[in-house]
Amino acid sequence: MNLYEHTIIARQDASPSELKQLTEKYSKIIEKNEGEVVKTENWGLLNLSYLIRKNKKGSYIHFKIKGKGKVVEELEKNEAIDKKLLRYMTVKVKDFDLNTNYFAKREDGEKSVKKEKASN
Repeated sequence: MNLYEHTIIARQDASPSELKQLTEKYSKIIEKNEGEVVKTENWGLLNLSYLIRKNKKGSYIHFKIKGKGKVVEELEKNEAIDKKLLRYMTVKVKDFDLNTNYFAKREDGEKSVKKEKASN
């Protein structure tokens, strides 16, 4: 079984319920093709580096997938025709980093420590 990290960018006007439907839709496609969703992360609405179909922002959803190559083929085939998505990308990895959450909101304690260091 191969390990993949797969990220999709949905349109900025997608509602939270639409994002949940997209997550469920692609999770079902993965499971239908003998794959396994190890972890799903909703990174939220982030700025894009450049305009994509007149959108300045996009809602990012990240999947950590365990499966064969045909899982990725089927996923990307369905995503290519989905009008709600702006972009998608799949990367084959050796190991998953399940501990670090890069897009989590920082706690107030972390912010105050950084401010104190900056003022010194």
